[in-house]
Amino acid sequence: MLALGAATRIYLAVGPTDMRKGFDGLFALVRHRLELDPLSGHLFLFCNGPRTRLKALYFDGSGLWVCAKRLEKGRFCWPVGGEQEKTAARVVVSAEELTLLLGGIDLTRTQRRRWWRCEPGTAGS
Repeated sequence: MLALGAATRIYLAVGPTDMRKGFDGLFALVRHRLELDPLSGHLFLFCNGPRTRLKALYFDGSGLWVCAKRLEKGRFCWPVGGEQEKTAARVVVSAEELTLLLGGIDLTRTQRRRWWRCEPGTAGS
């Protein structure tokens, strides 16, 4: 079972990813394309071109998890990149936003309410 704590960040890889990639291929994408540490304990998500499949890579302290989801109908609303995001290879989302995304909600049409939230690593600052 995946147990995501409050300090776990969730990264979406912007644009399409080849879904034939397994443990090693996704590990390399996190390290080189996202420029992050795949063994950090954070959750990394990838989506295919048609946005009908996604894969998640997660290190739980003893090994890597690769989980996949395929939609029978519909598409995920996934960041595709573009002119304004030329250099952005990743997007950080909250656990709530991930739940909405996996539930079929278009995050670009939602609005975050302004309130204070303690970000991981900033407590007591």
